[in-house]
Amino acid sequence: MNPEDFNFISTLIKSRSGLALTPDKAYLLESRLMPVARKHGHNGLDDLIGALRTRKEEPLIIEVVEAMTTNESFFFRDNKPFDLLRDEVLPPILESRADKKHLKIWCAAASSGQEPYSIAIVLKELGVRLAGWNLDILGTDISHDILKKAAGGHYSQFEVQRGMPIQLLLKYFDKKDEAWEIKPEIKNMVKYKYYNLLEKLAPLGGFDIVFCRNVLIYFDAETKGKVLEQIASLMPADGKLFLGGAETVLGVTDKFEPVKGQRGVYART
Repeated sequence: MNPEDFNFISTLIKSRSGLALTPDKAYLLESRLMPVARKHGHNGLDDLIGALRTRKEEPLIIEVVEAMTTNESFFFRDNKPFDLLRDEVLPPILESRADKKHLKIWCAAASSGQEPYSIAIVLKELGVRLAGWNLDILGTDISHDILKKAAGGHYSQFEVQRGMPIQLLLKYFDKKDEAWEIKPEIKNMVKYKYYNLLEKLAPLGGFDIVFCRNVLIYFDAETKGKVLEQIASLMPADGKLFLGGAETVLGVTDKFEPVKGQRGVYART
């Protein structure tokens, strides 16, 4: 791929999704976009990029952006964040909201639903401690197709084997032929919505807890800072933010600070 084509496609993708591609990541274009090129009858990326340049068809642009931004996910990814949610983050937040009994959680990159459903299961496992509570879990993503899969709640044997403990699998999923379907009691706890983190986030409302894991690593420093500042504006003073293990707010924004002893958890400043 010549530098001009790379600059064109990387600029397009960044403007639509925030994903910052450097030349050393050019291999991602090949692996993610060649299926799109073949689907539309193009011989290679050069032809696909030519079509994007000349026709500027919105459906094709959306398909390209979704192909580049769709990332795999799995249940209870990294385990520790969900332990921290249950044991450290939730108790003081639930205590402070005992009168209203309303908890709002946002998964800012829901992908195919494994993270928000894992959170829902954590809450469900708390049992009587949350009896009578209004629990709102919102999952957003930039891919319409991946959100459809998430809302459907159907997962292959391979997908449920990646992180879902067998006792929870049998408790909260139904076997459907060769796949598994998450039970309505968990599925109904989560709502899904298309949303781009580059847009104004205020219309989403407020959230007590935000999961924005393994997203910011794809953004440049300026975009990270803007997204984090907007997230902070949606959260109360005692709200908590979860980031991925390779992500940090240090040197990016002064709106959050690390919570001591809780790796990956950040508090409003």
